[in-house]
Amino acid sequence: MLDDNIALNSADSYRFWTPVTIRFSDQDPLGHVNNCAYATYIEAARTGFLGLLLDPEAEPNIDFTLASLKIDYLNEIHYPGTVDVGARILRLGNKSLTSCFGVFLGETCVATSESVNVFFSTTMRKSMPMPDHVRARLEADPMMEKLGESYRRGY
Repeated sequence: MLDDNIALNSADSYRFWTPVTIRFSDQDPLGHVNNCAYATYIEAARTGFLGLLLDPEAEPNIDFTLASLKIDYLNEIHYPGTVDVGARILRLGNKSLTSCFGVFLGETCVATSESVNVFFSTTMRKSMPMPDHVRARLEADPMMEKLGESYRRGY
């Protein structure tokens, strides 16, 4: 278990950032970015963030599967532009982890999200316990601060 008292809408809660370009096709008939596009922005951050946890060479039969995704929409956004999506770990379970995200346009948080990913054996096709070395890494560094500067906001 980690800290549940995280301000998801505060940029200070994140150290890992993924810039995502808002596409013209992300707009809906109301002229703002459609709710489904936010899920793709968060997916870009989630896959980049969680992809750093497993080594495909050393652990070729372990992956993640998405079990739950919750998004709170706080402000509308429009094309063109770029959003920055912050990511961090919120909670650790036995077979899963909960990560959280803040989607920012400039200094404004436009959405927050939580997702639950389950560790998955690609050979047995079922959930599996979190590897001990992954748990130790996440307990020691839930914000992934030990990554290189390219993952910091303002790249």
